[in-house]
Amino acid sequence: MENAEDAGNSSKMEEEKSFKDLELGGDVPNDPLQSRSSSFANDYKIPHRRPVDLTTAQTLLLAYQSLGVVYGDIGTSPLYTFPSITLSNPQELDLLGVLSLIYWTLTVMALLKYVLIVLRADDHGEGGTFALYSLLRQHIHFKNKSMVPMTKLETDVDLLYHSNSNRRKSKTHKFLEGSKTAQSVLTIIVLIGTCMVMGDGALTPAISVLSAVQGIQSRSSKITQDHVVLISVVILLLLFLFERFGTSKVGFSFSPIMLIWFVSIAGIGLFNIIKYYPPVLKAISPHYIYYFFKRNRRKGWETLGSAVLCITGAEAMFADLGHFSKSSIQIAFSTVVYPALILGYGGEAAYLIKHMDKISTAFYSSVPEPIFWPMFIIATLAAVVASQSLISASFSIIRQSMALGCFPRVTMRHTSGKYEGQVYSPEINYTIMILCIIITAGFKGGPEIGNAYGVAVIWVMLITTVLMVVVMLVIWDTNVFLVGIFLAVFLMFEGSYMTSLLNKIPQGGWVPFAIALLFLAITLSWTYGRGKKNEYEAEKKMGWKEFKELMTDSEIPRVPGVCFFCTDLMNGIPPIVRHYVQHVGALRQVTVFVTVRTLPVKSVLPEERFVMAKLEAQGVYRCLVQYGYMDEPNMEGDEFLGSVITGLIKKEESGEEVAVLETAMTRGAIFVFGRVILKMRKKSKWFKRLVIDTLYRFLQKNSRSTVAALKIPPCKVLQIGMVYEI
Repeated sequence: MENAEDAGNSSKMEEEKSFKDLELGGDVPNDPLQSRSSSFANDYKIPHRRPVDLTTAQTLLLAYQSLGVVYGDIGTSPLYTFPSITLSNPQELDLLGVLSLIYWTLTVMALLKYVLIVLRADDHGEGGTFALYSLLRQHIHFKNKSMVPMTKLETDVDLLYHSNSNRRKSKTHKFLEGSKTAQSVLTIIVLIGTCMVMGDGALTPAISVLSAVQGIQSRSSKITQDHVVLISVVILLLLFLFERFGTSKVGFSFSPIMLIWFVSIAGIGLFNIIKYYPPVLKAISPHYIYYFFKRNRRKGWETLGSAVLCITGAEAMFADLGHFSKSSIQIAFSTVVYPALILGYGGEAAYLIKHMDKISTAFYSSVPEPIFWPMFIIATLAAVVASQSLISASFSIIRQSMALGCFPRVTMRHTSGKYEGQVYSPEINYTIMILCIIITAGFKGGPEIGNAYGVAVIWVMLITTVLMVVVMLVIWDTNVFLVGIFLAVFLMFEGSYMTSLLNKIPQGGWVPFAIALLFLAITLSWTYGRGKKNEYEAEKKMGWKEFKELMTDSEIPRVPGVCFFCTDLMNGIPPIVRHYVQHVGALRQVTVFVTVRTLPVKSVLPEERFVMAKLEAQGVYRCLVQYGYMDEPNMEGDEFLGSVITGLIKKEESGEEVAVLETAMTRGAIFVFGRVILKMRKKSKWFKRLVIDTLYRFLQKNSRSTVAALKIPPCKVLQIGMVYEI
């Protein structure tokens, strides 16, 4: 094993001639990797899911499918929004005020903010907090090495999916590029938002299914809350087991249910409006909100924490964007979801105005008696669908986090060959399932779940607002006055809800923070550990003189074939080479240093996949293999070897070296990886030892291997054990 104390200091003696030292996050001036092999790019072709312009029929089909994946959550909010509101001696004006509050929250937060504004901030079709972050990283030069380190090359701007801007840098842009602290704060905000969505994904199934199943209690006094919890747990287990079939199959299975649900709540709502209180939609006037707060004062402010439940799931429109398309999500919400919700809530309010004592069972009480059982079945099925939206979003978010190096590698399966972004992760699925069942059984359907749910939703929305402001100032170059209006309007709404929910943190509101803290600990430990590993390798890399002596040493035999040294270093010779030669005592005819590089862009085209360069030593090359965060890395079989050698041959001018490359290709290749164990020095602070020696090492041992993630045949892999004492 190699120890950091004993590692040679030759890397500090002189710089590699062909490659200048690279500072993470910086540009690489005069780097041979900057010159691409265009002829190779044109010859190299592999299957790739390129973006296509969807036809009207395809867009409408996706809009239909989105009902079963995206809108289950917000669509079933009428099940629990009114019942969660507590009012003493409610009057007509109170109910009109609550309805007005719900109407304007839906209109401003869901329709205006998400459908019309936030969906425009996609990263070439991908949505969610990490898509916003990657979009910002394409425009801002991040200098902070410890927070999601990522190397930037000058040629990155030439990639098809890289967002470019010719506008002059704004003051905000210059400030963010010049402040490491601001960059760290921005990154932490993104990580917190991502982890909050994971908490949302665990809470959504619990509250949706429980709220639907609780309706059965109104029909029999023999059915207790324990029975409701047990039935809910069984339904949740079946739901999570069904996830493995993929978003497309789930969408086709659930979309008819949701379409029937939306038609049903709209029809029942219209019936109740006509029967009980036809002028109820006058609550569209916001002055009823004023009268509501004037009458109820503090109690009205506390009610905000329950009213916010009407927009639970609105964030899924953006988070699930990669599963569908922008137009399909906008069409589905504007033509089906929004009108149905307005009529549904209007019908509940109309019924309650005549039956003030039924507010705790508002939804099921407002259902006409002859269709109660059909609606109970539809509601239960719709609640199952509601759980799907945030579960799907969780898969997408974890995939993006993994690609950007912020989360340990887990299994990620593509469930559709037609629509990119539709993925499934068994580890994440079952983790969320366990958390969801614990929440369901622990709170037993009490108000704590609603409190926890509201806290998770509003924090995700607040973080999205903050990131959108940065996008507007840095990328869209929006007028500062308009940005100020956007910030003021949505901070007023979201800030009001947040202040109301703060006093509910002891009553269940702590749950999303606990779940977020769990995922944040995983994310930060993994990011910190990877950053320390990269720093060590950059510091202890072999010097060019030492490497050249090693390559020309006559006592080290050359074995026919190709050796791919897989390393995170984009410049310099990784310390694994020294360790490999010491133990193997031989080198291959052709040595290629391979760095798999995930860029903060949605996808890298096949012709942009490789960047190659020849080093000064004979038979030694460097190759960058580039992917976007939505691409699926694949170095499987002889195709990768043949493609790399073909590209290297095109760069060679010497007939002798071409012959060596051709011969080496026929003799096969071996992939050499370092099995690195990080170890903190004893004099290090206890917290750093806890993070590296305990958390990071546990995650490293239990995460999916690099070999499996890159789909490299195990029979062609050699792993070298190394200890980095940092």
